[in-house]
Amino acid sequence: MTFSITTWNINSVRLRLPIVIAFLEKYAPDVLCLQETKCPNDQFPSGAFRKLGYEHIEVHGQKGYHGVATISRFPLEDANRRTFCEIDDTRHLDAIVRTPDRAVRVHNFYVPAGGDEPNPDINPKFAHKLAFLDEMRNIPADPGCADSALLVGDLNIAPLETDVWSHKQLLKVVSHTPIETETLEDLRLAGGWADLMRNHIPPEEKIFTWWSYRARDWDVSDRGRRLDHVWGSADLEPALRGIEVLREARGWEKPSDHVPVTATFEF
Repeated sequence: MTFSITTWNINSVRLRLPIVIAFLEKYAPDVLCLQETKCPNDQFPSGAFRKLGYEHIEVHGQKGYHGVATISRFPLEDANRRTFCEIDDTRHLDAIVRTPDRAVRVHNFYVPAGGDEPNPDINPKFAHKLAFLDEMRNIPADPGCADSALLVGDLNIAPLETDVWSHKQLLKVVSHTPIETETLEDLRLAGGWADLMRNHIPPEEKIFTWWSYRARDWDVSDRGRRLDHVWGSADLEPALRGIEVLREARGWEKPSDHVPVTATFEF
C-alpha cells in the first residue's frame, strides 16, 4: 500500500482552515500533522476534517499559542502528550497510526523558536529552546509496540548549509547557529533517526519550507529556510518513495509562512 503523511506549521488552524481544506481536497495525504494550531482542544474544527474522511483526530492545544494536531484517515492509538522543560505549552503529540499493512508511531513536534538573541545567558527563550532539544534526546527512533516510527514537525532549525538562503549571513541568526544545528544533528543521529528529506533530496540541493512574512516579495528574494522536517526509523528509508515541498502554498491567500511537506511510502 501507499502511505503519505504531511507536516505543516499552519500558524492558526481556524484562521487558515480554508487553505487546509483546499489542500486536503487536492492532495489527500493519509495523515496531516499540524503545528502552531493556536486553538484550545474544545474549539478545534474537527467537523471540517471529518467531512473529508479524516475521522481520527488527536489534538494538544491551548488558546492563542503553539499547539499540535494529528489528523488521520486511519485509526490513531496510544496517543501521548508530553511536557518538556516542565512547561505545558502544547508542543508535542504522538500516536500510533494503524494502517492495514503497518503500524507507525508518529511524533508531531513544534520546537520553540528561541527568540532573536542566540545567547542563553541573556535570552530565556533561547535557553528554553536548547533545554527542549536536550529533552528530545529521550525520544529515540524506537516505535515501541508499533512497527516503525516517524518524527515530523516544525523543529525551528535549519541544520545544513543548503537549508538556508545564506549560510554565511545566518550563522549568528537563531535557527542556524552552530549550537542549534550541531545539537539537532547530534540528537538525531544518537536517536537513530534518519533525515528522510535529505535521504531523498541530495544535501547539495537547497530546500526551503519557510519564508518570512517580512519579505516584500518572498518568491523573488527566496530567502528561505528548511525549518520543517521528516525523520524516520531506519526501516522506513527503503520504503520512502517521495518528498514534496509544496512551495506554491506560500503564495496562497492568507498563507502560513510555512508550506506543507509530504512524505510518501510504499509498504
